[in-house]
Amino acid sequence: MLRVEPIPAFQDNYIWAIDDGHAAAVVDPGEAAPVLAYLARAGLVLGAIVITHHHADHQGGVADLLAACPAAPDGEPVPVIGPATERIGHRTRAVREGDEVELKAPALRLRVLEVPGHTAGHIAYAGELPGIGPVVFCGDTMFASGCGRLFEGTPAQMLASLDKLAALPDATRVYCAHEYTRSNVRFARAVEPDNAALAAWDARVEALRAAGEPTVPTTVGHERAVNPFLRSREPSVRRALAGQGAQADDDAAAFGALRAWKDGFR
Repeated sequence: MLRVEPIPAFQDNYIWAIDDGHAAAVVDPGEAAPVLAYLARAGLVLGAIVITHHHADHQGGVADLLAACPAAPDGEPVPVIGPATERIGHRTRAVREGDEVELKAPALRLRVLEVPGHTAGHIAYAGELPGIGPVVFCGDTMFASGCGRLFEGTPAQMLASLDKLAALPDATRVYCAHEYTRSNVRFARAVEPDNAALAAWDARVEALRAAGEPTVPTTVGHERAVNPFLRSREPSVRRALAGQGAQADDDAAAFGALRAWKDGFR
């Protein structure tokens, strides 16, 4: 049996820890201190480091983690796994679309999905975790009710990446890397004010944040119902874009217009 726990970092990052009660793999450790504190508090050892993309808030803690935890439980150096086409410090294995990542501690297997858009070589890791079910660790490609900014990719690339994530089973738990949900939901409701599922989710988000609880993970099925970036082909979203005067001649153009609207949304 495995568990997945969020480790808050910076202002709104989540570093994800996957553990078996003895060893933990950490996903996107932008800083080391909260990870080391979590490991000590939970009585865990560091087994692996998994990176989705090159931004510093996702890999900035790797060097300090390796200095503090130089060996995995098997005595070998802690593996650092990351995208093949991006510069990842201390990476020991470069992975691409279709590769399988098999970790020893904790024992788990994940497959690699290339999801460019936020960065050119961004990847996600999907799999089935014992006791949890289907999961995807998607970094900054998809957020709860949102998606990442297009820093290096195109609207067409991000749309294709989100389509790939949306095609995962509805029950797939979505472990994204930021607590952006409140602001994402505000935008989503501006796009689809009559979306009943979104209205219910808005109330749930407010309750969770008022209690100091994270709003993630969500699920792929949930995101398909409330996330405007997974719904950019829906007539309701296209009408909203038309109301903004957006030129949306094809799916990629509509998605780009939606992302541009969000970029300027206050």
